[in-house]
Amino acid sequence: MKVLVFNAGSSSLKFGLFDTANGEAELLRGGFERFGPEGCRMTLRGSNGREDADAPHATLAEAIAAVPGLLEDRGLAVDAVGHRVAHGGDRFNAATRLTDEVIGRIEALNPLAPLHNPAILKAVRLAREVWPDLPQLGVFDTAFHLTNPARATTYAVPKAWREAGLRRYGFHGTSHKYVAQRAAEVIGRPWDQLRIISVHLGNGASVCAVNLGRSMDSSMGMTPLEGLVMGTRSGDVDPGAFGYLHRTLGLDIEQIEDALNRDSGLKGLAGVPDMRDVEARASEGDADAQLAINVYAYRARKYIGAYAAAMGGVDAVVFTGGIGENSPSMRRRICDGLDFMGLHLDHDRNLAVKLEGRAAPEIQSWGSRVRVIVTETAEQLMIAREVAAALARPPAEPKAIPVAVSARHVHLSRAAVEALFGPGYRLTPGKDLRQPGNYAAEERVTIEGPRGRLERVAILGPERPRTQIEVSRTDSFALGIDAPVRESGKLEGTPRVTLIGPAGRYETDGLIVAARHIHTNPEDAEAMGLRDGEFVEVHVGDETSGRGLTFAHTLVRVAPTAFTEMHIDTDEANAAGIRVEGEGSVAETHTATPVSPH
Repeated sequence: MKVLVFNAGSSSLKFGLFDTANGEAELLRGGFERFGPEGCRMTLRGSNGREDADAPHATLAEAIAAVPGLLEDRGLAVDAVGHRVAHGGDRFNAATRLTDEVIGRIEALNPLAPLHNPAILKAVRLAREVWPDLPQLGVFDTAFHLTNPARATTYAVPKAWREAGLRRYGFHGTSHKYVAQRAAEVIGRPWDQLRIISVHLGNGASVCAVNLGRSMDSSMGMTPLEGLVMGTRSGDVDPGAFGYLHRTLGLDIEQIEDALNRDSGLKGLAGVPDMRDVEARASEGDADAQLAINVYAYRARKYIGAYAAAMGGVDAVVFTGGIGENSPSMRRRICDGLDFMGLHLDHDRNLAVKLEGRAAPEIQSWGSRVRVIVTETAEQLMIAREVAAALARPPAEPKAIPVAVSARHVHLSRAAVEALFGPGYRLTPGKDLRQPGNYAAEERVTIEGPRGRLERVAILGPERPRTQIEVSRTDSFALGIDAPVRESGKLEGTPRVTLIGPAGRYETDGLIVAARHIHTNPEDAEAMGLRDGEFVEVHVGDETSGRGLTFAHTLVRVAPTAFTEMHIDTDEANAAGIRVEGEGSVAETHTATPVSPH
């Protein structure tokens, strides 16, 4: 399948044509930047090599309109069109066909991404006119970050504001996802076993904490304005500035927002928005440019340190984006001072970075605990992949499945069993569970935290190589421990807690709030159009009772012998109006309807 990808940014247009059925071959790549009254700079890469030239296109819209002619001149056909969309809100979590209804929803989000969504919607409308019979899909910057926990997405503002949609979303998701996966390839380990900080530095800039294969936090917020210093955007600013500027300078909200988006960042500090120009001025002694560089680097370094702390460590820091890829001096400024966390840059390797052929060189010094990697971002390739995958998905009908409400329970290792019940002790199987080979044991344990205890907690067998304790969010507050939301088995960096049994005490890590998930087998998964590792929406409950609820971001886990059912905890059951009785793992079952990603 030949997928044409449009990526219209705040000050540039990138496009690419990929043959996803032929080793993801890139047939043509193009870009337009530095728009002005005299035109712009155009770059093309294809089978005939690289072409750099001035082009007469003075605006983004003119550049978009020129793409069909460039393809026709080279005899290139198109089977589908994918569009990078900056802001998809909390609704779009996968590649989505751009129907009139979907375009209307995107347009409603324009105020949250005023430099991006309007530009790409121009590309969408033009592409629909040029290729009216081709499927056109949007891939959303915000989708990757929908796994961020509530503590990362919630602003401490009045509830009415939050109910009106005020929350953090994060952006550059397609870039951060690709960069994290590419770093994992370089390291030689699955990305869901790594803690990666992706640093995307360009005209737009953001940092993302990718924790065990999921976005955990991102520096951008409700809009792409929050976070790092950018080309024309301010990044973090005290919200009290709005009232101050209104009182002292007489500026209204629209004027302040426009200035923070278009006249701030590097442009506000140094007079120019392009880091290449800022660095040139700084080397000539321009004090404003020197300050801009120091502010830019300091903000990025601060976020890297914060995310290393949030994840409980870091395995790799990855630089990408125009500045991250091409400015050795900026990479060094950012990394200098991070020695305390085991990150040591090799300055010679940093200066010798070459990125041809999807290279991703490591530039840390020998002995550095943290890898430092530089790679070109491949947002367009990721978009082409997701478009092709969405179009290849067979049609499927939603199917009602059981819901299992999991009360607090533990999975014990051999060492834990012997510490709690005595040497050589074997758990006594009690009630069989619906997942084959699993059972609730007759024995019980107590979980003890700094604030309190949970008595008579169920033990689920069989034994596991590593002890895992699953509680609800409310339980974690009762214990006085901040338990992270994790997939089963993802226990790196989890809190320690004490288990108490009749023969003794056992202190261990492994305390989690289990991420809601669906167990299913390959046959049922195919019938429902579900794939292992993806996230779907699930509707639970009876609408006639008025307590129906849709659970977003529900993980799908496919295994050959699995019994198809959804697992939620007691807090989620209460939210859905599901009655919970008893103390075992499965308290009560109801039906749910999984819905494939949009």
